[in-house]
Amino acid sequence: MKATFEGAASYVPETRRLSVLADAAAGCRGCPLYADANQTVFGEGRRDAPLILVGEQPGDREDVQGHPFVGPAGHVLWRCVEQAGIDRAHVFATNAVKHFKHEVRGKRRLHKRPNTDEIEACHPWLDAEMQAVKGRVIVALGAVAARSLLGRPVPIAKSRGTEFELDGRVVVVTYHPSAVLRADEAAEEIRAALVSDLRAADTRSRESVGAVRRRQ
Repeated sequence: MKATFEGAASYVPETRRLSVLADAAAGCRGCPLYADANQTVFGEGRRDAPLILVGEQPGDREDVQGHPFVGPAGHVLWRCVEQAGIDRAHVFATNAVKHFKHEVRGKRRLHKRPNTDEIEACHPWLDAEMQAVKGRVIVALGAVAARSLLGRPVPIAKSRGTEFELDGRVVVVTYHPSAVLRADEAAEEIRAALVSDLRAADTRSRESVGAVRRRQ
């Protein structure tokens, strides 16, 4: 049976001020994930950031600290951002789902992938962030982010290098940094692909900014 969630829409204020959105998201009860999480983890970065990175959901460390991409996968991501030559100040980073979905095994909280209902329930928050941040290029890190942004399943490996359109913006898809941690022998290959895709997205975002300035 398909789960029925209230969804986040009724919790999202009309304003697109990021600080107000973050405060409102802290009280979201639009799906059951809030009940087992410590807190909502909202996106962070400047409103005028030219590049937007969207991941899957907070992990254990993110749930504890309240900031996106501060756990092991986040460390991989920021190292790849650095290797791609991207100024971290030019990035707005968030996740498709704002609460940590997990299962408890002993003393550990292990990641569980959000399902379609949970992704859709949380989408109004991501949509509000996309409206609030001016970046013209969005990088979907992994399948959940791509599903949330584009509204359909997207094969990551086959879709790398393809530009998708979303409300006049460019969306590109690449691996989630956690894939590097899980890949064993292929880890360096996936890391290199992630760096390459981030570099290409940054170049595309610079082109978009330049085009806007020329029209002004």
